[in-house]
Amino acid sequence: MAQKAEILGTEEMNRLLIVTTIPSTLSSFFTYITRHLQANGWLVDGMAAGISTDIECLELFDQVWDIDLSRNPLDPKNLLVAPQQIQAVFKKNNYDLVNVSTPIAAFVTRWALNDLRKQGKLKMIYTAQGLYFYQGGATHRNATFLTLEKIAGRWTDYLVVVNREDEEAAKRHRLVPSERVRRIPGTGLNIDRFNCNTVLEADVIKVRQEIGLLPQTPLFLSVAELIPRKHPQDILKAFARLARPEACLAFAGDGHLMNQMQHLASELGVQNQVRFLGLRRDIPTLIRAAIATVLASELEGLPNCVMESLCMETPVIGTDIRGTRDLLEKGCGLLVKVGDVEGLASAMAWILDHPEEARVMSQQGRERIADYEVPHILKQYEALYAESMLC
Repeated sequence: MAQKAEILGTEEMNRLLIVTTIPSTLSSFFTYITRHLQANGWLVDGMAAGISTDIECLELFDQVWDIDLSRNPLDPKNLLVAPQQIQAVFKKNNYDLVNVSTPIAAFVTRWALNDLRKQGKLKMIYTAQGLYFYQGGATHRNATFLTLEKIAGRWTDYLVVVNREDEEAAKRHRLVPSERVRRIPGTGLNIDRFNCNTVLEADVIKVRQEIGLLPQTPLFLSVAELIPRKHPQDILKAFARLARPEACLAFAGDGHLMNQMQHLASELGVQNQVRFLGLRRDIPTLIRAAIATVLASELEGLPNCVMESLCMETPVIGTDIRGTRDLLEKGCGLLVKVGDVEGLASAMAWILDHPEEARVMSQQGRERIADYEVPHILKQYEALYAESMLC
């Protein structure tokens, strides 16, 4: 990657630095944007804690920069060490644009580079995958994060949000001037990977055999970390309440609630119908093997697993929260209230009892997903970057 910069001549290249707290956010959300810009003559670097040992990021970016950031907002190094590191990297590279994401990295980087920004030496873009104040959030938490976003908004040229609730909130609270708020729905869905026509039936049969399912066994699938804000226990309790011994539930994901969830399955008497699959690389095949996916989160920006399921024409049951609501409203999926175990169980029963209606619903969802595909997202980011460079 370094050779490419030498061949093109770095002084002739547009230069972008993308900063997040941890490297997995960079590879998960910014891969398509980075590769597209590089193919069009940009130099794109990445910065995150521990990025120099992350193989995916090493392959993706022209250069990577380690930073002493912690996901713990109270860790003093976030404000005592990281800002100096960010400033030192910028002075070496003189980036035209800095695109920050994730709350801690976004706040610290905007603060560290604001003097240079005011001097006209860079433009600062904040991509909020989900603002940390939201409808239904705890009052004190919302007040804290809203205050921080208002402060950091002064150091921001453009704010990118991914759902309608965040767009309305950003404009209502004047985080940045309204004309500098952009709603870009995600960072690109790969429709070639998540395509029901490209997943082989043989692979579906194989994965169902692997997890111990009979050919006729209906499978509900949850693709999410097993962490509190995802509410996996609600899905498990709803499945037990469903009381359909012919069905199966699988969790594709890891997290610190794994042992607790396994014990709960036993307590509910459904341990033989539930599979804990851990982290998986075959998510498209699993989604295709399921009759529905289920997401019970209390907080999302724009959930990938919902977009991926819609793209695969697999029905979705989700909670009525921002992002998920954008994707599933108007008959594209089933929405229930956060924490409504009975509602989740009823939605699962509806999927089982109304296969034809569920199929039509999934087709409607597939039609909606065009706005979230990679080419559409890339055009919007290209336009945003071009506008910001001209200002």
